Amino acid sequence: MEIRELEIFLTLAEELHFGRTAQRLHVTAARVSQAIKKQERRIGAALFDRSSHHVALTPIGKQLYDDLRPVHRGLLEGLERARRSAAEETEVLRLGMISTNGEDLRPFRDAFAERRPGCRLQIRNVGYGNPFDKLRDGTIDVLLAWLPVQEPDLTVGPLVYTEPIMLIVSVGHRLAARASVSYEDWADEVVLSGVTPDYWRHSLIPTHTPSGRPIAKGPEVTNSTELLTYVNSGEVVSAGHAHGVRYYARPDVVFLPVHDAPPARWALVWRTNGVIDPIRDLARTVSELGPLEL
Repeated sequence: MEIRELEIFLTLAEELHFGRTAQRLHVTAARVSQAIKKQERRIGAALFDRSSHHVALTPIGKQLYDDLRPVHRGLLEGLERARRSAAEETEVLRLGMISTNGEDLRPFRDAFAERRPGCRLQIRNVGYGNPFDKLRDGTIDVLLAWLPVQEPDLTVGPLVYTEPIMLIVSVGHRLAARASVSYEDWADEVVLSGVTPDYWRHSLIPTHTPSGRPIAKGPEVTNSTELLTYVNSGEVVSAGHAHGVRYYARPDVVFLPVHDAPPARWALVWRTNGVIDPIRDLARTVSELGPLEL
């Protein structure tokens, strides 16, 4: 049995749904069905009882699942150990960050280094353009992302920090002298877009104010430099996070707290089927120290 076929069988055994299995593995439902039929022909018995409304493991399927699950886990761990040995380097854990406030994470980074001294934590910038893809293709091992995260193949770990939501405007903007703004003020502005997926964008940039007035959607951007350039022009405003006051401070833009916005929550996220010991240790470290308030 090939590794991909093994993953299809194990995932279907957990999901008991062809559509969810296909979505989780990023394949078609037909591909899942073909792989299962091929396995059943090879074994000579049905692995699943299935109808249009029901999927369940047969006794043979349950036995195969119990036998293969630890084998699959050991295979992944063995491949990872071999990869590290071949590279002749210490362990590396790649942490993807949409923001650039890595210094805010210093308490967690120092504590993780003490817990796992042989592992080097590397920070990688992933931008706004759906950084979940970087997790899925293995470019990064774990992601620091704001919540909510609603991806069936990803696990949301412990909360790392919370911070206020801000409105970023040009220094000459009509709101620039305010101490704070409300969501109601956004109705008269064009607000930059570009954050994906949609549920993420809506958590940061509402489609309407509390009174029901629409909020105009502006151009799409994928990084902070592009964002600040648009805002500086005076054409648009942008939603942002409070750490930008410290890390993106510049004389041509102003960060205004949005006093009726709930705090943004940032947490660790990783592939459910790709968790490794360094990720577990980082998650334990964050859980023990507790979330920061920035």
